[in-house]
Amino acid sequence: MSTVKVIQVNQNIHASNDIAADAVRQMMTENHTLFLNFMSAPGSGKTTLLTALINQLKSDLRIGEMDVDIQSSLDAKRVADLTGITSLQIHNGGLCHIDADMTLRALLEYDIADLDLLILENIGNLVCPAEFDTGAHKNIALLSIPEGHDKPLKYPLMFEVCDVVIITKTDVCDYFDFDMQKAAEYIHRLNPDARIFSVSARTGEGMPALCTYIRELCTNISIS
Repeated sequence: MSTVKVIQVNQNIHASNDIAADAVRQMMTENHTLFLNFMSAPGSGKTTLLTALINQLKSDLRIGEMDVDIQSSLDAKRVADLTGITSLQIHNGGLCHIDADMTLRALLEYDIADLDLLILENIGNLVCPAEFDTGAHKNIALLSIPEGHDKPLKYPLMFEVCDVVIITKTDVCDYFDFDMQKAAEYIHRLNPDARIFSVSARTGEGMPALCTYIRELCTNISIS
């Protein structure tokens, strides 16, 4: 007769990562540096949006950026070339995410002493990055118009863990069957407290409101 043995596990498998993430958050808070984690699917326009965002904020905020990719330094170089800020490329060894320990090791290579804002451009993936707390003060997800308004229902965890959702590429709304009202409904069904911004980095639509929000966050980086 076969025997089944049941083992009860009472500790979260991400417990050690959560501890490291809290340490990162505390370090950034004590340094008075707002730390934002931007996540999305590949091709959603993260780098284009961040370039436009940094250029609009850099006159009154000291900004740094870290870019996560499996290979190449194309995005980090693009951000640095188009904004003039220092960008650090992080190669994550072929993984689908970056965790708090990787983030901390990258921060030790980056001089954050004089930064008001540090941006982490996470790897393009709607699954794995949502599972790992990087230590950022706020998680921000991008949802581009070409992806469709039902994307939150297909990748719920990403939209559950994000404090902010930015709907990007609004300048191409006329070419896609994207329903803004349904997108907001689906996002708030998963995350009632999520802030939603609709922007076009190309035309500048919606960018002032997003910039104002980030400036306000910089005045109180201890928000959870």
